[in-house]
Amino acid sequence: MEVIPVIDLKGKQVVRAKMGERQFYAPLVTPLAATSAPRDVIQGFLSEHPFETIYAADLDAIEGQASHEVTLAELQALFPHLTFWVDAGVRTLSEAQIWLAQNKAHLVIGSESFEDAAAFEMLRDDPRIILSLDFRGETFLGPRALLDDERLWPQRLIVMTLSRVGSDAGPDIERLQSVLKRAGSRKIYAAGGLRGKGDLGLLQAAGAAGVLVASALHDGRLGSADLVQAT
Repeated sequence: MEVIPVIDLKGKQVVRAKMGERQFYAPLVTPLAATSAPRDVIQGFLSEHPFETIYAADLDAIEGQASHEVTLAELQALFPHLTFWVDAGVRTLSEAQIWLAQNKAHLVIGSESFEDAAAFEMLRDDPRIILSLDFRGETFLGPRALLDDERLWPQRLIVMTLSRVGSDAGPDIERLQSVLKRAGSRKIYAAGGLRGKGDLGLLQAAGAAGVLVASALHDGRLGSADLVQAT
């Protein structure tokens, strides 16, 4: 199973995400890095494990403010061996197409941001597209067809439970399984609530292809030995 570290970008810093309440996110303090600068945090992750992929959420872009496009380009140049998954708050088909043409990274499209479910037919077959099915509690965020019509789904999906991000609630196994039952051969990644090694086992047993993680790494609840064993 693939473990993918997360950096949440706000104001050119990595912030500590907690339960999707973005107005309260503060600059990250972690034993893995001396500062909350994105390059330092990524280097801290790599000191723990030879990760191959980094997930970057551009929170400013998601909230319709200034983007971290320059910062992300710099990170890709600094860490050319890494694959970046980027949620850039893309809202329309044209925005997605422009982004893909201008970037080498993989584009995560969050259902909470995307406005036109039907337009996803034009994106689903692109190998660099990842759809994030976003939930807050029991509420699906975004056009309902993105959840209900699996014909729109690309080959990789994230099941994102925002209310569990940065919490000790554990991953939403039931929701993950409900998506897996409909996903066929698609790869499904869990996001939100990972507590530590035990949850990796639960997700692997459920059939998840991978998991996005941040807090468990920064808090030391998921260490080098756990990562080697899981991956």
